[in-house]
Amino acid sequence: MTGRTESADVVAEACRGPLRIWTLNMPDRRNPISDDAVIERFVQLTDRANSDIDTRVVVLTGAGPVFSAGGNIKDMAQRTGLFGRSPSELRDGYRSGIQRLARAVYGCEVPIVAAVNGPAIGAGCDLAMMCDVRVAASNAYFAGSFVELGLVPGDGGAYFLPRVIGFARATQMLLTGEKVDATTALDWGMVSEVVAPEGLLACAEAIAATIAMHPPRAVRLTKHLLRESRRQDLDSLLELSASLQALAHTTEDHRAALAALRAEQRPHFTGR
Repeated sequence: MTGRTESADVVAEACRGPLRIWTLNMPDRRNPISDDAVIERFVQLTDRANSDIDTRVVVLTGAGPVFSAGGNIKDMAQRTGLFGRSPSELRDGYRSGIQRLARAVYGCEVPIVAAVNGPAIGAGCDLAMMCDVRVAASNAYFAGSFVELGLVPGDGGAYFLPRVIGFARATQMLLTGEKVDATTALDWGMVSEVVAPEGLLACAEAIAATIAMHPPRAVRLTKHLLRESRRQDLDSLLELSASLQALAHTTEDHRAALAALRAEQRPHFTGR
């Protein structure tokens, strides 16, 4: 499996041990994510990752100079496909289209590290915010520029962005449409690291590899707790934490970790 890439797909997947590299693979169109084929591919990939305990971490990036330009501007301008429908059909199209992608990516049980290799615009910016960790190339920038097209973030961006950078800064980004460069993104906590473009993927893979060293079920449960912490009160989250901790205590990986710690050895985790 190592090194295998399905390059014909709109989102290519490469397998490197416990890591999966997902690459938006439409550089000639600036990697739009609103097309049905892209949405179906993300649903397929996340379903596969969720069901495979050997998939420990995902790195998501874009082919070419752009991470993702978001929606398909050409189709919008020509009013073709989804954008040629009536208002009620458009509403249903968003719910059964790009919003399925948002649910799939945000609901992925496996941690996703976004390697933002260039501009992340509109829904492309939102896609990065759906991920768990973000690193950016020094030439990358982020823009929630829906208002510039007379639109709103129909993919859920008004949910994701404030939870990453805070309500005030998200409001500024979404109401002005202004670009946020990589240095500012780092200062705002939008990304964890900014590196030279040539070192971006290596940086993202290093973070992913560190995550992948740990027991995979504990990692998935921790991600679940972090997600739930955004919408539950303290009492509810404490109850959930106790329940998930009880499950974690009974795993073989927990016992392997304790034994390795006492023996001062490096443990091997199986996901059991």
